[in-house]
Amino acid sequence: MKNIWNFFKGTLILTARGSAAYYCWVGGLLVLMIIGGFTYVIQLNDGLIVTNMRDQVSWGFYISNFTFLVGVAAAAVLLVIPAYVYHWKPIKEIALLGELLAVSAIVMCLLFVTVDIGRPDRFWHLIPFVGILNFPQSLLAWDVAVLNTYLVLNLTIAVYYLYNLYYKREPNKKFTTPLLLFSIPAAISIHTVTAFLYNGLGARPFWNASILAPRFLASAFCSGPAFMILVFFLIRKYTRFKISDEAIQKIAELIAYAMFINLFLLGAEIFKEYYTASVHLAPMQYLLQGLHGHNALVPWIWTAMIFNVTAFMIFLIPDTRRNNTTLVLGCVLIFIGVYIEKGMGLVIPGFVPDVLHEIYEYVPSGLEMLLAIGIWATGLFVFTMLLRVAIPILNGDFHVADDGVDCHIGDNLFFLGKADREKRNVSVVEKTEGSGS
Repeated sequence: MKNIWNFFKGTLILTARGSAAYYCWVGGLLVLMIIGGFTYVIQLNDGLIVTNMRDQVSWGFYISNFTFLVGVAAAAVLLVIPAYVYHWKPIKEIALLGELLAVSAIVMCLLFVTVDIGRPDRFWHLIPFVGILNFPQSLLAWDVAVLNTYLVLNLTIAVYYLYNLYYKREPNKKFTTPLLLFSIPAAISIHTVTAFLYNGLGARPFWNASILAPRFLASAFCSGPAFMILVFFLIRKYTRFKISDEAIQKIAELIAYAMFINLFLLGAEIFKEYYTASVHLAPMQYLLQGLHGHNALVPWIWTAMIFNVTAFMIFLIPDTRRNNTTLVLGCVLIFIGVYIEKGMGLVIPGFVPDVLHEIYEYVPSGLEMLLAIGIWATGLFVFTMLLRVAIPILNGDFHVADDGVDCHIGDNLFFLGKADREKRNVSVVEKTEGSGS
């Protein structure tokens, strides 16, 4: 227990130290989180009527974000497989960062589900062995089970690795290897079950397609890794943590394959709907060209498709994929494009027109936007804190003291022994204000 407390105390000290830019970033996230909290209090007091969701469109911006973020969380498997199945060293060195992103994404997923519940006081019914989970008959019960299992799994792996590295011990592979291998089907399952929640609804023909699950996975392996690459570039620029170009390029290559599959499956769905031209074409028409004068989503989905195709060409051509400027541009385009396509572009058309052929054009309210921003800020705050601890440990800069003496390196407080201090030629009393990591 003493070792655990020392590790926890050290991480708290580490997260409290930083440069001016670090404090501004964290402070800005905290402000957005507070605004989101006050917004949720308003929604909690007045009910979901303050949103623009109605009986015709009962899933909106919250579930759109949830669906997208489940894919971001599942994308960690794209690092786990080459790192721990094929033992490819360049990615193995950064695979833990993917696990941390998965933890942050799942936290946001659970928060979006929570704010979408009209009666959160009944949330306890979803807790296994406490409420009536209705498992295994309910797909929602399966979703609760796999999401929480994946969260605990990634958190356990990450904390165990960091804890052992902090104490200069090699993690026990007999413990970590089964968990890492289990995380592969777990990552696939969280997005597959989410897809089954949609395509299992026979009355919603827009979702009732057998290829929805592979579409979900293909798009997940685009957006999640794209965000990782952007984070890796920031880490390389502002920290001493080394991420090789070889690792980034391999991830970019995998994104190109996944984006091709995603675009192909989307094209297959569009062909099936338009070629058969049945009554079930209406939701696809509403999304792509408008329906009976209602076209709120049309400019958004075409923007997303242009972004996705442009990004695919950037990742497909080796020269543009290897150029850091165009690579960053492609990652941004993919992230935004998939966010639109897999969020509002997937959820809302499933309700338009509804089963009574009514058309209700849903647009998220200002309150929904503020609350969503607050949840995204919470996820980024969690990710920032996790990186703040993980990167110094992975660098070997932050570990247990040999003699319990503190010293300052840059703007971080690390615990180094006497031999380490002499090796780095750092005085115990020296305090250097650096740019921060």
